[in-house]
Amino acid sequence: MDVVVIGASGTIGKAIVQEALKRKHEVTAAVRHPESLELQHERLQIVRVDALDPASVAAAVAGHGEIISAFGPDPGQENDLLRAADSLIEGLQQAGVERLIIVGGAGSLKTESGEWLMDTAGFPGELRPLAAAHAHAYEIYRGSELDYTYISPPAAIVSGRRTGMFRIGLDRLITDENGESSISVEDFAAAVVDELEEGNFSRERFTVAY
Repeated sequence: MDVVVIGASGTIGKAIVQEALKRKHEVTAAVRHPESLELQHERLQIVRVDALDPASVAAAVAGHGEIISAFGPDPGQENDLLRAADSLIEGLQQAGVERLIIVGGAGSLKTESGEWLMDTAGFPGELRPLAAAHAHAYEIYRGSELDYTYISPPAAIVSGRRTGMFRIGLDRLITDENGESSISVEDFAAAVVDELEEGNFSRERFTVAY
């Protein structure tokens, strides 16, 4: 497949690029600062993109069929998630591209109590503005006409190893027998590329965790 990964210089974006390359896909890494991405591969192309500018997005994705956004805002710029959502929708429409897979947030996943994760007592207060922005961005994607898939991580996502073994859910936070909700960056990237290949969640949100 021929996929564009927007936000490929971040931890999750870079892992998605590497996973897709391992699976023999052609990858275009679209980043704000191409010189910052220290990846080289015969099937990898690196282009510049401003995810907040629809014209820049359209230029980066034109001629491609599958787009993954791992865009993350700078600290304190949470509202850029909303601007990026509007920009990506408009840019893809300009380019005639319909398929978008979005790496989102976990805050609006429902917990056992029925509350959103970000509304629970133990959720870090400093992360709530980012979680709320992710939740708002999700609603923007839901209201679009794109063939989107929104992938929410579990409560914790950390660098580790790729096992290929994880559970899949929809709108409810996945926890293990100890009440923990986590996954490695590497396995999360595998789940994203699984969706790229299989397309099981068209116009839906899903989540993964151990």
